[in-house]
Amino acid sequence: MLDAYILPVIQGKVFISFHFLNFLTAFQSFEVAIGKDIIDVTLIARRCTRRNGTRMWRRGADADGYVANFVESEQILQFKGYTASFVQVRGSIPFLWDQIVDLSYKPKFEILKPEIAPRVAESHFFDLRKKYGNVLAIDLVNTHGDEGRLTETFATSVQNILNDDLRYYHFDFHKICGHVHFEHLSILYDQIEDFLIKNRYYLLNDKGEKSDTQIGIVRTNCIDCLDRTNVTQSMIGRKMMEYQLQRLGIFDAEETINTYPSFDDCFKILWANHGDDISIQYSGTPALKGDFVRFGYRTIKGILIDGWNALMRYYLNNFVDGTKQDSVDLVQGNYIVSTSRDKASGLKKEGMEAIAPLFPLVLGVILMGIVFALLSLMQVGNDFWQLPLSIFWATMSIVIIKCVLANGRAFCNRPRLNKPTR
Repeated sequence: MLDAYILPVIQGKVFISFHFLNFLTAFQSFEVAIGKDIIDVTLIARRCTRRNGTRMWRRGADADGYVANFVESEQILQFKGYTASFVQVRGSIPFLWDQIVDLSYKPKFEILKPEIAPRVAESHFFDLRKKYGNVLAIDLVNTHGDEGRLTETFATSVQNILNDDLRYYHFDFHKICGHVHFEHLSILYDQIEDFLIKNRYYLLNDKGEKSDTQIGIVRTNCIDCLDRTNVTQSMIGRKMMEYQLQRLGIFDAEETINTYPSFDDCFKILWANHGDDISIQYSGTPALKGDFVRFGYRTIKGILIDGWNALMRYYLNNFVDGTKQDSVDLVQGNYIVSTSRDKASGLKKEGMEAIAPLFPLVLGVILMGIVFALLSLMQVGNDFWQLPLSIFWATMSIVIIKCVLANGRAFCNRPRLNKPTR
């Protein structure tokens, strides 16, 4: 009854297609000629609304198994009336865990309520199997270090529900591919090729009749489900499109997308832009490792851009995203405004949080102390009494730094509506 008064909102990139004279939302598309044939390729991202938010304030799953940064990517090929579609998904590791910002570059992961992790994972994969059929979960997280605890818990949580319909495969992306050898993803593909072929893809013939259907899904995750995940999904999408083009008779058995440079370039840009859009929504910056997706190899410029984007993520995560998370929760109805409650609480900051807005001033005092310490040290040769003065300024800076780091979480920009428990 209220449909006429409701405005649907889609989070994504708006694109105007002059071919259809319509406004189309949340997708990337290109046309390319292969000989005399023209094919259309489209890539659509659909983000789940159940656990939306920012990178550091929405991690893992909730108690019902809904995960953060869950995105369904549908790759569509159209040619002479034929339509082929292949779907894959990404989503955070499906149990309760978080990574609360505290001014450190990489805050520690915290696994919450590990005793219910198997139940949460089971709920998550039950939902996936109901929607998509068979599931292959690819975990790209590191085996060792802090990430290793997450992948160990993931593997343990699903071990009792694995069967022919649900498979789990761990692939240590950083160990096998490092930071430049992404061609080693062929090792992963060799392990999952059988699943991809058996679970097929959706296909309509030139009469609009269904010729084939996809009966399973590949679910990929890393920590953020952004950088490593997008590189891996683009590889899987490329392989599946080559199968489709061979079946439609556009490619010979030995031909690949690489055979046609213009097609290859457009396909790389398609997936690079796709990854950037998803990453900007979740982390605030374009995806890392995007130069490999865009060009097929790592570049010095791409590595430098990754460094800049990593620094930007640090800044946004620590000093901006708490307020952004409040905005998301308010728009999605995760926080219901109550005049009496909000007026009574005033959403006041308490304790160390009350001085968090003074962080720029504190940082200025630290920098001033360091500069004065260096200037005094440079004058020691002319005036010995500059040495204790230098020690004083250095000691003051160190003490303030330790105080700030000890209370790092209080100095960060935190959500104030749905406040974190830690």
